[in-house]
Amino acid sequence: MASLLIVNPRSSRVDDRVVVRVQAALPPGLELIRTERPGDATGIAREHERAVDAIYVLSGDGTYNEVLNGVTGATPLGFLPGGGTSVLPRALGLGRDPVRAATLVSRGTTRRIGIGRVNGRRFAFSAGIGFDGELVRLIDARGRDTEGRRPGDAAFVRAAFGLLARHRGRFDERLEVVGAGRAAFALVANCEPYTYLGRLPLRVSRASGFERGLALVGPRALGALGLPRAAVALARGASADGRFVVVEDADRIVVRCDIPLPLQVDGEDLGDVETAVFEAERDAVAVLTSG
Repeated sequence: MASLLIVNPRSSRVDDRVVVRVQAALPPGLELIRTERPGDATGIAREHERAVDAIYVLSGDGTYNEVLNGVTGATPLGFLPGGGTSVLPRALGLGRDPVRAATLVSRGTTRRIGIGRVNGRRFAFSAGIGFDGELVRLIDARGRDTEGRRPGDAAFVRAAFGLLARHRGRFDERLEVVGAGRAAFALVANCEPYTYLGRLPLRVSRASGFERGLALVGPRALGALGLPRAAVALARGASADGRFVVVEDADRIVVRCDIPLPLQVDGEDLGDVETAVFEAERDAVAVLTSG
């Protein structure tokens, strides 16, 4: 059988030259399909999964998420970094260079990884309620450039400082992690790191991994004085202490919000929720890695 390459031409680091070089690094007999609008990749992956021996995805994290929500997980997936951050391929050890990643996966091995699901939506590496979701929403509100591309990491940093100013450096407890305690917001990790800021990995939880269940870290009420220490702890990987609600290696986590709060998965805004049910799908998806 042939393989399929799904390309999002609007991803930050994708252009015709990159596509040609990636194609040359992948196995021959490759069918290429470009997405035209958000959501296309889910339907493309669903339609072609049983007819190909591998699906490669050259895009950013949003399109990876679309593909994961369109497949059963039986056909191996090769995630190639084409976005500004591209957390998933980097967490799988494929780096930031799409051509090198294509070479690695074409010569590599297949492994099965676990993924997460929240309220029926799959996610590969992270989900968040509250601060994280607000941040994604602020970035989306800035719109995209003339080529349809999303703002990069620098915009996220500016938006984060703006969000801190909006909250005046204070975050009160606004949700309940059932069975674990109350928190200001919740970050749920499926792998380590949670995300990247440029080359810097932001870890949130060192207990997370593709071979484990989900990990949740939720800071308790934060004031301006405690915020810097909490931020450092989150960047390095928070541990269970009086400052954080921590859940590790969980198959199911239920979060109930005092008021509707924004929910994000893999950097995509899923709207406001009052309840979020997180579930681990262990060994759910076959992926191509460097070996």
